Parts: sequence; C-alpha cells; structure tokens
Amino acid sequence: MPTTPKKPLVIVTRKLPDVVETRMCELFETRLNDDDKPMSQAQLIAAVKTADVLVPTVTDKIDRAVLTQAGPQLRLIANFGTGVDNVDLDTARNRGILVTNTPGVLTEDTADMTMALILAVPRRVAEGAAYMRDPTNKWTGWSPTWMLGHRIYGKRLGIVGMGRIGQAVARRAKAFGLQIHYHNRRRVSSAVEQELEATYWESLDQMLTRVDIVSVNCPHTPATYHLLSARRLKLLKPSAYVVNTARGEVIDENELARLLEAGAIAGAGLDVFEHEPAVNPRLLASDRVVALPHMSSATIEGRIDMGEKVIINIKAFADGHAPPDRVHPAML
Repeated sequence: MPTTPKKPLVIVTRKLPDVVETRMCELFETRLNDDDKPMSQAQLIAAVKTADVLVPTVTDKIDRAVLTQAGPQLRLIANFGTGVDNVDLDTARNRGILVTNTPGVLTEDTADMTMALILAVPRRVAEGAAYMRDPTNKWTGWSPTWMLGHRIYGKRLGIVGMGRIGQAVARRAKAFGLQIHYHNRRRVSSAVEQELEATYWESLDQMLTRVDIVSVNCPHTPATYHLLSARRLKLLKPSAYVVNTARGEVIDENELARLLEAGAIAGAGLDVFEHEPAVNPRLLASDRVVALPHMSSATIEGRIDMGEKVIINIKAFADGHAPPDRVHPAML
C-alpha cells in the first residue's frame, strides 16, 4: 500500500483568524500561538530549529541571528504580510530557504485607510471627535469660524510609490477631485497615467516642493530608509500634509515631529511608526497628528485573504511545486 506523505510541521507565530487556523490544521501538522503574545527571539530560534515551515508576521524579526540557528528541515518562510523587511532575505537565500509573502490582498483596505487619513487630517476629524467625547467640553452648537480645516478638492496629492497601493490611492483621490502627482522608481505605463491623469516626477525633491499632500506608499528597503529625510521634509510647503500607511522607517520621524511643532508642516496622518510599537511622544502630543495603531490592513476579509495566500504557498511547496508568491528564488 502507498504510504501517506508526511505532513510538514508548520509553526505559526501569532493568532490568525479561526477559519485560517482550522484549514491549516486540516492540511498540515500545525502549532498555533493561541495567546497571541509575540514570540521572543529565543522562541523564534526554537521554532526554526524544528519547523519545516515558519509562518511569521511582519512584526516578527527573522534576522540573521534567528536564521543561522535554523535546522536543515526549514525550507520555507511563508510570511503573513506583504512587506518582508522583517526577514533577512540574504541569509535565507544563502541557506536555501524560500520566502513567500501575501501580495495584492491588502491593496484596497490600505488604500481605503490612506484616503481616510487624507480626509481626516486637513478636515480635523480626530480633533472634532475628541472634543465631542471630552466631558469637560460643552459644545454650544455650530459656529461659522470654529474648527475650520482645509478642503482637499483641487489640491495636489504627491504619491511616493506608485505600485498597487499607490495606484489604488490615486483612483480614490481622483474621485475626490485631487490632482495626482507621483514619484516612483520606474514610470508607470502611459495607460495608467492617462486613467489617473497623473503627473510623473523623476525628481522626488521637485515633486515635494509642489504638492499639498504627500502619501507614502512605498515599501521599506535599504534604499527607502528615511527617503523622506530631514532635508526633503524641509522642502514641503508649510501648508502641506504628510500621510504614511506604508512603513515608519521611510520618514525621519524626529524631523517630522520638529517641523510639526514649529508649524513648518500643517499636519500628518500616521498609521505606521519608525520604532513600533514605540511611538514618538512628540507626535502623539501634537494636535496636528492623527495617529492610528498600524490598522490600515485590519479588515477580517483582508486577514482571511492573507491566510488563504499563506496556505496556498505552503501547499504548493509541500506538493513539490513553486509557491506562487515567491519573494526570491531558492532551491525547492
């Protein structure tokens, strides 16, 4: 009689939606993290020593110190997330460990939240909501000069990173009457430019001096670390707003806080921070900042879609096929 193939041991570092975990347990030998506490480095090392497949999240640091302790059976890291800046890809490649991610499924959710921040910061939505909830305040009714913000219609939006999410943001912003400008490593197709009526800037510096709102939608890589540096942030108009739903490391956060305090930038909408989960207290103290707890992709539909992508990648790998969402090639 033919023997049943051995199920791969899959270790999941955080609590995932029940439907995702149930399906994983049906298909693989799966160890779950029921209490959802982030694993320590020692726990991650213990996991890679025994797992055939590791399923980390974007907040798990799978660096050289962890990967050099991995057992020879670890051949796949199926990242639960689109960004893979949490994984040392060079060390993984050198050890023949394949890395996959979950692209595409969070595009619309992240673009929705980006648009929400583009609206919330100039229109002072968070300030208004906080005022109404504060029991020490007594709202006396509508006033023609109170809680005035700025309209976004007709303003120039500068998108930094015109990939899937950047283009989805542009489509929403165009519907709100914003003029679309963008900077990207490579110019998008003429068809996309025409659809979005988008103006391309090869020079990020030149774009920053001209736009009213900056939306950061590029991944964090060595090339994009502090892409919005102190020098570049100073190029912005004092009336400009900064929105970031990508990665906190793309912006020089200390300089952003200083410019906000000085009134040299009008405001910021931030869903990500440079040293998460720590947040610069100067940003939290500012009425000019709408701060969110890294929730742009936080929809149940999106999380389930991510889990399904992870399962497909693991199943393809276990069946001897190339997973569809490979981040870089490695030996199967």
